[in-house]
Amino acid sequence: MASTGPLTEAFGDPGRADAASVPRRLVVVVFDGALMGSMSFACGVFDIAAHYGALPGMDLRIVAGEPGAAIVGGGLSCAVPHDLAAIRAADLVVVPNLPQPTAEHPPEPALEAVRDAHARGARVAGLCSGAFVLAAAGLLDGRPATTHWSVAARLAELHPAVRVDASVLYIDDGDVLTAGGGAAGMDLGLHLIRSMLGTADANRVARAMVVPPHRPGGQAQYVEAPVLDLDAADPVAETITWALERLDTALPVSALARRAHMSRRNYDRRFREITGCAPAQWLAHQRVIRAQQLLETSDMPVDEVARRSGFPSAPALRARFRQVAGVSPTAYRETFAHRSVSGRGLS
Repeated sequence: MASTGPLTEAFGDPGRADAASVPRRLVVVVFDGALMGSMSFACGVFDIAAHYGALPGMDLRIVAGEPGAAIVGGGLSCAVPHDLAAIRAADLVVVPNLPQPTAEHPPEPALEAVRDAHARGARVAGLCSGAFVLAAAGLLDGRPATTHWSVAARLAELHPAVRVDASVLYIDDGDVLTAGGGAAGMDLGLHLIRSMLGTADANRVARAMVVPPHRPGGQAQYVEAPVLDLDAADPVAETITWALERLDTALPVSALARRAHMSRRNYDRRFREITGCAPAQWLAHQRVIRAQQLLETSDMPVDEVARRSGFPSAPALRARFRQVAGVSPTAYRETFAHRSVSGRGLS
């Protein structure tokens, strides 16, 4: 039964939505060992919307993608109540993260059920590593798709026909949708509510959840910088370590090549072998990473952050930072800066 109160009343007449755009049956397909926490990302937005009467009559079912599947967390284990037959009547199928996304091929019966639902006209969404299920089912071939940034390279390796973009929070490709990890599933859910019911109702659902209706930027602002395994005896690797200690200074690539006693052409080739990108591109990215670290751990002005990161000016930092992280330095600091509560820092 829908809740009553000011928020419920704010949604007005629940029959005003376009009936063709609102799913009557939402199915969430989970596999054994799925985390309870992932359920809030997979269907929490729809649960809240239904609770306040915004999605009247919606039938939400959790379906086992394999026999004996259980959802676990906090010492609890909950058997999944429905089997794959429940997908037959689904209008929207959501696949949240897999416990082991790349360990083995997802169960073929689940892939067949998802394919059949899509062929019958259901929209299908893969959240986080759930994109691996959609890819294994062949639903992402030739399409843009995203997943959690930490497994994006593996998705591209296993399914080269998929156009993987790990920089965004979610992708709506019409009948097939994908989202990055964690809260990006909520972002996609709110996007779907927005497309079904309109911006005003999506904003009301977001207020009920105490989350922003639309987050700026993409996944790029959350990506951890990989730590390179460098061979100290390699002259190019030595210049990389040397440059990381001097990011606040000018570091022309020609000077790095001279330090390695190599021609510029050979240096560039070896640098690409180690890092996967050109020296100038790598340096610019490392300067942004240094700026991120300073924004997270200090209160110094952006001008000083720019100087210590090796940028010629604050505008130069802002332009490159937004290009790499998807948000401004100020917005990044507001999100990730180290804050103290009652005199104690949060780590």
